[in-house]
Amino acid sequence: MHRLMDFDDIIGQHEMAQRLMRLADEDRLPHAMMLCGPDGAGKMALAIALATHILNKGTFKVRGGKHPDLHFSFPTVKLKKWNAEYKPVSDDFIEQWYAMLADGPYFSLAQWMEAMKAENQQAIITVGEANELIKRLTMKSNQGGWKISIIWLPERMNAECANKMLKLIEEPPAQTLFIMVCREPEKLLETIRSRVQRFDVKPIAPDDLRQALTERRMLNEDDAKRIARLAGGNWLAALEELEAGNENLLFFDYFVTLMRKAYMRDVKDLKRWSENVAALGREEQKRLLTYFMRMAREAFMYNFGNPELSYMTRDEETFCKKFARFVNEGNILGFQELYQTALRDIGQNANARMVFFDITMKVAVLLHTT
Repeated sequence: MHRLMDFDDIIGQHEMAQRLMRLADEDRLPHAMMLCGPDGAGKMALAIALATHILNKGTFKVRGGKHPDLHFSFPTVKLKKWNAEYKPVSDDFIEQWYAMLADGPYFSLAQWMEAMKAENQQAIITVGEANELIKRLTMKSNQGGWKISIIWLPERMNAECANKMLKLIEEPPAQTLFIMVCREPEKLLETIRSRVQRFDVKPIAPDDLRQALTERRMLNEDDAKRIARLAGGNWLAALEELEAGNENLLFFDYFVTLMRKAYMRDVKDLKRWSENVAALGREEQKRLLTYFMRMAREAFMYNFGNPELSYMTRDEETFCKKFARFVNEGNILGFQELYQTALRDIGQNANARMVFFDITMKVAVLLHTT
């Protein structure tokens, strides 16, 4: 099992790392804190490094994510073997969690869903997890010092869980530190947000990404610079660009097909397209729609003729040379609103076939709007 990450191993984020270490060393850390920021910026890496920094002062060292006073909570799904009343807890998937941590603290919800073999489900943090955490944190710490709870994606707590967690944060056991690692803080209960100190983690600086790509992935300077720029401060996105057959290639193919068939108003093929997309898992559908939003934006910006405004792969840029003129001031907001609405509907478990067929019909109209 790999050792857990130190601050020196984090990609970039030097200012934030120094700030957290200073607060810890001066005993000025808030009892409840929240690291917020985009995917791939290193929020979990910072949280784990901070926990390691604090706990390694004791006799028992953190190894491979394991320490008796370090507790992880994260979204889970319900397996078919469990009865309807069962509330999944993080311990049900703890082996998969440690296996993922062994590869490092940079990972996505999509990767975690795959590790859990989640299929077509949405992952949440249940009240069962809140109850389990309350039991653990009210016990005396193993080392006689801090007990640390790292909660990954707290915005995925259901209402019952969130309310129990609120009470725990309001009246925390002695020497307990809560570190929430949050991607969408606006989805978290306002009462919880108001009781935690927020730390905003910015995207990784392009130079830090470039350096990591050259040192950790042995890329030449030119390729590292291009990928770092394309990744937009997201280490996971940078790694995806290195992988042949990555998910974005699939999304790009879906996007190109939709635009071509919608322009021709080929209803039969558009119906087939919507059925194919509807067969994807809901989390994958959400990522697809996020990708579509990015491509609409990139196509629109391409029209300005400034390469510095463009963040596309070579294949995406080649396609946009002819396609970009169909995305203009008259329809760009329509495209963004369409995908955003669909993203919300899919998140609320709307019928995927209806959502994506509706998209095809509206895209066919938007492409002919000037």
